[in-house]
Amino acid sequence: MKVLANDGVSQSGIDALEKAGFEVLTTTVAQEQLVNYINEHNITVLLVRSATTVRKDIIDNCESLKIIGRGGVGMDNIDVEYARSKGLHVINTPAASSHSVAELVFGHFYGLARYLHNSNRDMPLEGDKNFKGLKKAYAKGTELKGKTLGILGFGRIGQATAKVALGAGMKVVAYDPFMEKANLELDFFDGQTVSFEIKIISKEDVLKQADFLTLHVPAQKDYVIDEAEFNQMKDGVIIANAARGGVVNEIALVNAIESGKVSRAALDVFEKEPQPEIQLLMNAALSLTPHTGAATNEAQDRIGTELAEQIISILK
Repeated sequence: MKVLANDGVSQSGIDALEKAGFEVLTTTVAQEQLVNYINEHNITVLLVRSATTVRKDIIDNCESLKIIGRGGVGMDNIDVEYARSKGLHVINTPAASSHSVAELVFGHFYGLARYLHNSNRDMPLEGDKNFKGLKKAYAKGTELKGKTLGILGFGRIGQATAKVALGAGMKVVAYDPFMEKANLELDFFDGQTVSFEIKIISKEDVLKQADFLTLHVPAQKDYVIDEAEFNQMKDGVIIANAARGGVVNEIALVNAIESGKVSRAALDVFEKEPQPEIQLLMNAALSLTPHTGAATNEAQDRIGTELAEQIISILK
């Protein structure tokens, strides 16, 4: 049986699949050529990340397909229910990249809190001539310890982010419409553990309390953060969106930055990927990454291994 990893897969995943007798193809096939390629090569399993979409045209016209796999959490690039109605298995790896996303969020938060995103731009250009001026400009940073982190969406990634926050000495408040509380266990290097119970509060209360705010929600029809939500926040809040483009109204975000409601913000995802708005790319108050939340070696190894285990369980 053949597996097409159209957006790539880790070597650990390839090794596990090949050991189980699968042939793994890592050719990147153009979207419009996928149906022909799958049929010509009798592909049984199609693995994708976020670049490839799997819609009805593929589901209806590729009889050899038995499994569609998404390396990651969100499956909005796959017609999941339709595929399952046609008898296909649809799998993903919801836990594999949680900690990687959480660490990226905090990489942004630490950088924003100390203006690293600006300093790293300005020092190469002005560091030899304007050292004292830059020092003065970036000397009003803030610590995360003792601040309140608000989390919207308290699933696996939201909880992983909360654990990093708790380790950093932050207070955590969270909103999630599907739970009332969550029990978190922090594991340390020497085997010790510390447990925390986080009680879910209202979205409005999270917005009012947060010094730092992060979103970990799926793609939705409407904005989760729009003008009305910005108006409920503390002045000078710092925000991160490493969830999905379109959950934050980017125009409202820029307006909130200009008004001082939001002091700085981080974006790993954008409404118009892969061509974000130039107003975002050039905004000095923004710390930006190109949708790399899950892009660590460790996460990709876990994703590949988890996909392989599920595929083997289904087909062997």
